[in-house]
Amino acid sequence: MFYRPADGHGLPHSPFSAIVSPRPIGWISTRSATGDNLAPYSFFNAVGYHPPQVMFAGDLRDSMQNALDSGVFAVNVVEAASLQQMNATSARFPRGTDEFTKAGVAKAECSAIDCPRVADAPATLECRVIRMVELLGDERMVLGEVVGIHLRDDCLVDGRFDVTRYQPAARLGYSDYTFVRELVSLRRP
Repeated sequence: MFYRPADGHGLPHSPFSAIVSPRPIGWISTRSATGDNLAPYSFFNAVGYHPPQVMFAGDLRDSMQNALDSGVFAVNVVEAASLQQMNATSARFPRGTDEFTKAGVAKAECSAIDCPRVADAPATLECRVIRMVELLGDERMVLGEVVGIHLRDDCLVDGRFDVTRYQPAARLGYSDYTFVRELVSLRRP
């Protein structure tokens, strides 16, 4: 099968997000004058290493607007144990609704920025907004520099951050998710 996205695919559901998978989930937390916000973004990833930089993309909703207005956001890593809470925060609540409270997610303050974070997340990246990029359609991408990192102590093993300790959730296509439960190590030639 071949199709041009502009012409449609003729399938019951778009295969695009199933093709580009698995995708890490950025559980983005922000603060505004009307309250704290927490929402998942499956169009999230690291984009730079020196200094560390990340991005998240989507339509201009509360999380993105709050990040642009405040200049900061936090990326909380989603573990298998918090999948249901993460999903609950994807609901479209009225602006000013605290998704931490609605989903029963424990909240803590960030250390380097004025922003909430998921208290028991395996890792949190505290970020300063670098810029917003307008994409095609109504989509936008926010780029951020990581200025602080929280690591949960039980995820550190022999000086390494061990993802098998918490099994990160990843987004597949449709309504599907997967978890990292095993590793394969390969050294570059």
